[in-house]
Amino acid sequence: MPFLSIDHLVCVPKSHEIYKKITTIGSSEENDIVCPGDGMEPLHAIIYLENNGYEIEPVSRKAEIQINGKRIKKKTPFGHQDDLMLGGVSAHFSLYAEQKCDSDDGEDYTAQAFRRLEHLAEDLAQDYSIESILTHVMDDVIALVNADKGFLLLIRDGRIYSKVSRNYNQESIDDDMFSDSIVHHVIEKKQPIIVRDALNDANFGTSQSVIDMRFCSVMCLPLIDRGAIIGLIYVGNDNIVSQFRPQHLEALRVFAAQISLILANAILVDELTFENQNLATKLENMKFGNIIGDCLPMREVFNTVRRVAATDVTVLVEGETGTGKELIAQELHRESNRAKGPFVVINCGAIPANLLESELFGHVRGAFTGAIQTKNGKFQQANRGTLFLDEIGEMPMDLQVKLLRVLQERCVVKVGSNSVEPIDIRIVAATNKDLETEVAEGRFREDLFYRLNVITLHLPPLCERGDDVILIARGLIEKYAKEFNMVPKNLSQEAITAIRRYRWPGNVRQLENRIKKALILSNKPQIMPDDLDLIPESLKPVMSLAEAKDDFQRRYINEVLELNHGNRSKTARDLGVDPRTIFRHLEKMGNE
Repeated sequence: MPFLSIDHLVCVPKSHEIYKKITTIGSSEENDIVCPGDGMEPLHAIIYLENNGYEIEPVSRKAEIQINGKRIKKKTPFGHQDDLMLGGVSAHFSLYAEQKCDSDDGEDYTAQAFRRLEHLAEDLAQDYSIESILTHVMDDVIALVNADKGFLLLIRDGRIYSKVSRNYNQESIDDDMFSDSIVHHVIEKKQPIIVRDALNDANFGTSQSVIDMRFCSVMCLPLIDRGAIIGLIYVGNDNIVSQFRPQHLEALRVFAAQISLILANAILVDELTFENQNLATKLENMKFGNIIGDCLPMREVFNTVRRVAATDVTVLVEGETGTGKELIAQELHRESNRAKGPFVVINCGAIPANLLESELFGHVRGAFTGAIQTKNGKFQQANRGTLFLDEIGEMPMDLQVKLLRVLQERCVVKVGSNSVEPIDIRIVAATNKDLETEVAEGRFREDLFYRLNVITLHLPPLCERGDDVILIARGLIEKYAKEFNMVPKNLSQEAITAIRRYRWPGNVRQLENRIKKALILSNKPQIMPDDLDLIPESLKPVMSLAEAKDDFQRRYINEVLELNHGNRSKTARDLGVDPRTIFRHLEKMGNE
């Protein structure tokens, strides 16, 4: 805080804090700074706090003012370490309280920092609470660099939270009185920064938070543990420009190293992390059975499941490998009237073709070599329940005929038997193939396709589900940390960005495996991209706006062409463009 130290025989030596926009000085009791003395007028001078510093102005011609021995007659700037003479009263101006050390160089600040750290070590030895220790640390930091406020910020799951918010008077203050733009800059660069005058800074002056709160001097440095940013120290002075210097930053580095260690250990034992209840509640609200999802396509799937579950209509679930087709089938069963019956699964692509018929329909003793006893198949096992035929597109053509007969007649015949057995089941099938293409190319029966394709649910790939991928990752961390008897770890901001940019060809199954590996092998306090094997080369590049527009236009023209069965003229009319635009588009597609 800036001080004006006044020393005169008539007035008691005293230091006055200068923090108001206008401060009056004179012999009258009505002034902000009252000082009788030779040559001191009742209202002698006015000090103005401006964006660029301080200015002083004599109120009248009789009010004599000198700055460093030079008389002034109008409003004049003054600054740190300037000597003022007001009439016969001398004063000295300082932007901050005088330090206990003899000089003002960087070594003294650093020495003070180490002395304060000795007290911190004593506090730690006394086993005080981490909360109390960090509060004391921030009070020391603010006093050391003469800031008027300071914040200890934590980064959790890519979000920034204020853990400790203090002012110069060692009081708690609002936790949002810092510049988001400066904080994000430090996180991005992983380097500390000193901002001389934020409001007039070329990089930060246009930031809404800087404009709204009129930030001035700012210093911010990251707290890094094993390469990951786990928090930041942010100090500011909103009255003075150029409050912070390199000496202050070097002193704060001493604190930063110790605070990083405290925070890292606290995170590992879950003493400083936020309660997981909020995450658990959020996940619970966004779960449909065992499926986590809140994106629009998944919500539409959930709504369809609720509507059709109570019926016995056959459902076909389409989606890439690892998108959760079996989980959807389970929810169809759980929400149905057959929920108390069995839910039976068979993967049509995982069983050899010569054994699949027996697995599906059962066999009698002696039906083939090795058939030593009569056995029911999956259809009989699923009686009064639900049968899930996974990867139905892999089923051989001869078995497709028999499956079609079963779906039509609702009865089965065991291999080697002539007896017909009625069944009461609900069929849910799933495939990662485009069955319409398979039908067109003769690999899947058209009549079976239409028998299965009564209700179709399409599960989007993970890379098209937006923030669902982060919710799923957090849910998996909680699940496997509990299973492995480990402390749950948070996702770093870098990991969150990488997860969003990766295409996840293996979808949820691939993400699940990467999370398991990260929990078991990583020794960092937060999960980083390399823990998930997400190297920069594997991430989807960010397209420029022009590239994104071109990509959308290309895909949209193709969609309309398909609707118009390739009719270029009609497509041009529908899109309101010149036909030559469609011709050029097709020509470009042909050359790619």
